[in-house]
Amino acid sequence: MRRSISNFATGLSEAWSLAKPYFLSEERWPAIGLLVAIISLNLLLVGLNLTLTYWNNDFFNAIQAYDAHTVWHLLIYPLTTIHGAKQMPGFAEIVLIYIVVAVYALYLNQMLQIKWRQWLTTHYIENWLTDRAYYNISLSHTASAVVDNPDQRISDDLRDFTANSLSLGLDFISNVVTLVSFVSVLYVISGSITLFGITIPGYMLWVALLYSLVGTVFTHFIGRKLVPLSFNQQRVEADFRYGLIRIRDNPEAIALYRGEGDEQVTLTEHFRAVRENWWAIMRRTKALNFFTIGFAQIANIFPLVVILPRYFAKQIGLGGLSQIPMVFGQVQGAFSWFITSYQNLVTWRATVSRLHGFREAMEAARAASASGPQRQNPAAALVLDNLTLTLPDGRKLLDHASLTLPPGETVIVTGPSGSGKSTLFRAIAGIWPFGTGSITPPRGSVLFLPQRPYFPNGNLKRSVVYPAMEADVTDADAIAALNAFGLGHLVPRLGEIANWGQILSGGEQQRLALARALIAKPDWLFLDEATSALDPALAAQAQETLRTALPGTTIVSISHHETTVTGGRHVTLADGVLSPS
Repeated sequence: MRRSISNFATGLSEAWSLAKPYFLSEERWPAIGLLVAIISLNLLLVGLNLTLTYWNNDFFNAIQAYDAHTVWHLLIYPLTTIHGAKQMPGFAEIVLIYIVVAVYALYLNQMLQIKWRQWLTTHYIENWLTDRAYYNISLSHTASAVVDNPDQRISDDLRDFTANSLSLGLDFISNVVTLVSFVSVLYVISGSITLFGITIPGYMLWVALLYSLVGTVFTHFIGRKLVPLSFNQQRVEADFRYGLIRIRDNPEAIALYRGEGDEQVTLTEHFRAVRENWWAIMRRTKALNFFTIGFAQIANIFPLVVILPRYFAKQIGLGGLSQIPMVFGQVQGAFSWFITSYQNLVTWRATVSRLHGFREAMEAARAASASGPQRQNPAAALVLDNLTLTLPDGRKLLDHASLTLPPGETVIVTGPSGSGKSTLFRAIAGIWPFGTGSITPPRGSVLFLPQRPYFPNGNLKRSVVYPAMEADVTDADAIAALNAFGLGHLVPRLGEIANWGQILSGGEQQRLALARALIAKPDWLFLDEATSALDPALAAQAQETLRTALPGTTIVSISHHETTVTGGRHVTLADGVLSPS
């Protein structure tokens, strides 16, 4: 019990740390204004509910007294004088105001939800991309295990967090105000009862409190295990979805390998985890629902049974008999808020935990981007000084290497597979956080082309000019770049939107990536096996095209084989040693 209370207390602390930045941001005043308006409308609904209980009392007392005049006035007229004293608003008036208030309370709630979600989404995406947090998280097995499926956390979890936080928070405030508003009413109208010679004033209030307390204890005891189950359900659902996405993104490779059987086994295993965790949730929810549904049904009749002796003793009228269960229900419902909201609290707690863990992982990943080899101010030459590169597990790939590459040369870095050439490529790019020593990057614009090109969503021109903006490059320049690498047949499809990473062959993809260099015209161009999918003759032709079209560009190529790139200076990386020839 104590551990579960501590868990929810931690959840509140984490939730506040997630919510506070928005309500202290540049959008704080519109956000606070909306929140105040929503709270005010919800409190007005509480007041209308309280008014309805008094209206109900007068209405049924009039029925009991066969006072048709008062009955019809209470139904139709805006105001009715009761017994020549108090003024009671009519039912039509109360209901009309209630409808308008309820509609705008929900409308403004949804407005705040989308504004809050938009702000959170913008900042989470920014934090995920800043300092390559997304990349550093993927490098760490521990972090990636903790932060599974960041796409789901940004899309689904942020949506659920804003919606559930507002829903639960406003519901809690409304219940607190309901409790304060109805407690005194219930205390007064319930009268007193004598048990074992002891007179208990306002006894219905104490009955409501005891009834709700017992229900809360049993609800928490039965449902406390739903918190970890709900957290795990979000994880396994995302894993299953990710498996489906992998098949969607790699259909050709799977088809060529005839890997359908293996993929089916993998998807079946992922869904088995979904099913088994869901069954665990079902069993726990069934036990919880047996209690909560029974608790709610008994609560409908329980106050009536308790108050009937006073009615039969003619201590209260029909109006009082009708009003007391309504007021009791409001008080007992407010006391039992934890019971009725338990499953929503469980889901909300799991969402908060996932978002909080994701934020901490992003902060740690951004901090990690500052570690690793020290980057000096750019200079004319690329300089590696006493550079050591390691894998995340600490295994060395490069040991205390020093090298200077002046501008204007063509450099070919070779070595056996797995020797660390691509890791050196990443370190020079400034994205590898594991290692020591220093790197002085070259001055001027730099472009890195990896072995496997990336294709953004959109039309073919966007893929050709990436990472430049499509509007900043003319169609003529994009067409010239395609023609330079023998991709003229793609020119008519320049404006076509398609999944180009799947449509183009491996060789076409690499040649299109090389075309980006002609668009960017960098001072330094780094190629990591960028022609590995081309035959030797076509690879040599592509290299010559680059040298001819970019005469002022220093080209550094990483290759498994020295014959892939001809001419220039050769550097070999093997057994952790960098050896210039």
